[in-house]
Amino acid sequence: MSRIGKQPIEIPAGVTITVGESEITVAGPKGQLNVPVQPKTKVNVDGAVATVTREDDEPKSRAWHGLQRALLNNAVQGVTKGYEKKLEINGVGYRLSGGGQEIEMALGFSHPVKYKAPEGVQLTTNKMEITVSGIDKQKVGQVAAEIRSLKKPEPYKGKGIKYVDEVILRKAGKAGKK
Repeated sequence: MSRIGKQPIEIPAGVTITVGESEITVAGPKGQLNVPVQPKTKVNVDGAVATVTREDDEPKSRAWHGLQRALLNNAVQGVTKGYEKKLEINGVGYRLSGGGQEIEMALGFSHPVKYKAPEGVQLTTNKMEITVSGIDKQKVGQVAAEIRSLKKPEPYKGKGIKYVDEVILRKAGKAGKK
């Protein structure tokens, strides 16, 4: 039995789960998300608890079982609390401006770098920190990764865009002649 798949999903007050033929709709106070139904899995909603079961014990079915439960749980958490990732910009002369759907950054290139977030993702700036927030965990993570890839942190001085909780392993510079 899948360790993740067999765990029940607690449904908070104000969240409704509608199971359809090809997708599951999760609606809550922050919005609505659609989760695709994985093959050979079944979702049962009973009061304030949702459970995921599978048809057989094939390896693929076991994998889909855990995946279906994880996607559904992420959607429930997204429509209640939401998700956010924080990025930090380090470097002399690096600047950040904007907010909402679009930000503009000076990252040491000859031109300013503009980034426009997709629908459903909000960008908030505070000095040299970017907060990416939204209800879809996958979209929030993807946007944060795309922003980080614009100027990855380098190992010598640590200049670049990094996650707030990320640790950059520093390398020693050139050794001087003796």
